[in-house]
Amino acid sequence: MSSRDQFSTKIGFILAAAGSAIGLGAIWKFPYMAGTNGGSVFILLFILCTFFIGLPVLIAEFMIGRRGQKDAVTSFKQQAPGKPWFLIGWGGMIIAGLILSFYSVVGGWILSYLGRSLTFQLTSDGHNGNYADLFGSIISSPFEAVLVQGLFLLLTIAIVSGGIKGGIEKASTWMMPLLFIFFIVLVIRSLTLDGAMEGVKFMFVPDWSYLNAETFLKALGQAFFSLSVGIAVMITYASYLPKTEKIGNSAINVASMNIIISLLAGLVIFPAVFALGYTPDQGPGLVFIILPAVFEQLPLGGLFLTIFFILLLFATVTSSISMLEIVVAIAIGDKPEKRKKIAWIGGIIIFIFGIPSALSFGILSDVKILDRSIFDFVDFITNSVGMPIGALLISIFAGYYYTKDISRKELASSSLLFNTWYILIRYVSPIAILLIFIQGILPLFQ
Repeated sequence: MSSRDQFSTKIGFILAAAGSAIGLGAIWKFPYMAGTNGGSVFILLFILCTFFIGLPVLIAEFMIGRRGQKDAVTSFKQQAPGKPWFLIGWGGMIIAGLILSFYSVVGGWILSYLGRSLTFQLTSDGHNGNYADLFGSIISSPFEAVLVQGLFLLLTIAIVSGGIKGGIEKASTWMMPLLFIFFIVLVIRSLTLDGAMEGVKFMFVPDWSYLNAETFLKALGQAFFSLSVGIAVMITYASYLPKTEKIGNSAINVASMNIIISLLAGLVIFPAVFALGYTPDQGPGLVFIILPAVFEQLPLGGLFLTIFFILLLFATVTSSISMLEIVVAIAIGDKPEKRKKIAWIGGIIIFIFGIPSALSFGILSDVKILDRSIFDFVDFITNSVGMPIGALLISIFAGYYYTKDISRKELASSSLLFNTWYILIRYVSPIAILLIFIQGILPLFQ
């Protein structure tokens, strides 16, 4: 009998998987993507793409992981013996490690902002209200950038070292509910501002002039990447589920929670941005440059800004632990006693690999790869190349290598859900993933 750890409850698994999906993509990237692509139409397309393109791949990962009951590499080896499908697991581990190497840099920025906010330094007194200069000074400081990146990874390592029940599940079951509570508090505050309804209209009253192929592809990419599919993270999490657990409803719950948090992030940011005279098309600096300026103008703004960065930290940590977990799960195999040692070794290696990304806005800012900074290059390789290839292979494996009988037995759902999933995973998702991939690499040829 294997002594492999498992999630103790279904809700623990759902919260952990949702935590993996709900990260910077939902709270940092979604608002600025919606803000620069017309708001409501982008959001509508994002929701449709999540359910009809991202969700089938998520279900496929859950299916492969729960059926295998092992790490991603071993699961593929057992289910496709003698065939190279196991390379999906190795590829997922490498891509997850690379993502975490630059993801931890952004996690470090959040720690910097949170530290300043908790010590009442995140005000205009120290930087004359110029939050762009403040952000620039944080990311370009070699000492601070590497220090906070290391602190963020230490927090991630500490949680993963605790295992599934004692670490990942325990952390997720208190961080995710707090995430929702904090968001509700901030949404209420934002919606009570004079002029807030303009932000709500921006989110929910369609401007059909934005309904075009470019907006669709961007919404498709956002939906796809925000679910953490393509890097075998969800295969790893599902492998800790008992075989008696049904996975269809769990996947729907994870996708729904991701959409809800994304919408709540928009309801925090856009009403406040419109109410205080800013525009929503501020790009990636929306959270780090515009939001502090917005909150500064509010009564008790410092308190609400602190709450925002706490929940942003929660969301970022729940994603980072899933990325380290796939590395640890593959490395320890059937030797759970090695978890702590491997978590530390893996975390330290990822930290070292992430240092160039941390320094790419300062002393390494002149180093370019394909006309990109080191940080942007690692982001590009993982998000635009690695994840689509991984997701395409996973969809092909589940849609074509699995027999229809195996898939029906594993999904164990109604005929309507199964037949819908089967059509989507075989025909719709692969085409959509290819579109994302082509869109991602096109800049290389322009």
